[in-house]
Amino acid sequence: MATRVLLISDTHIPGRARRLPDAVLRAADAADLVIHAGDWVTASVLDELERHAPVLGVWGNNDGPDLRGRLPEVARRTIDAVRFAVVHETGDAKRREARMDAAFPDTDVLVFGHSHIPWDSVTARGLRLLNPGSPTDRRRQPVHTMMTAVVDAGAVRDVRLVEVASATRSG
Repeated sequence: MATRVLLISDTHIPGRARRLPDAVLRAADAADLVIHAGDWVTASVLDELERHAPVLGVWGNNDGPDLRGRLPEVARRTIDAVRFAVVHETGDAKRREARMDAAFPDTDVLVFGHSHIPWDSVTARGLRLLNPGSPTDRRRQPVHTMMTAVVDAGAVRDVRLVEVASATRSG
């Protein structure tokens, strides 16, 4: 049976938005699992997402003790024989693939955040690297983003970068 996954990161609530965009909540409702790659900023975002779907998440550099007490720095889960890992930061893009191959040898898909820059690549070893960007803080990117994917029959299929309508801004 296929598993529908929503990938998000760097929500930065309340600094960059007052709340999660409606499109993210609708996508969470349609997902079997939400993966969040850190920088939630407030634990209420984790609580809200958990009301919509199971969550696999990690803390990021902007997350305080409340989130660090609830979430690991690296999370792992096997979904239909696909080995996922989640981490907030992978460092500079230069040589990222080689560093992540070495750091995550027993992983098929690594979901990460921090840069707010969408990323989808495959390393020399075959590790798939996915960064969904941010649904609330696009920084220098043209749009806010998230990703969706389907895990089925031991493979990740239908990975899509999804544009998110402008988030509700604070202040």
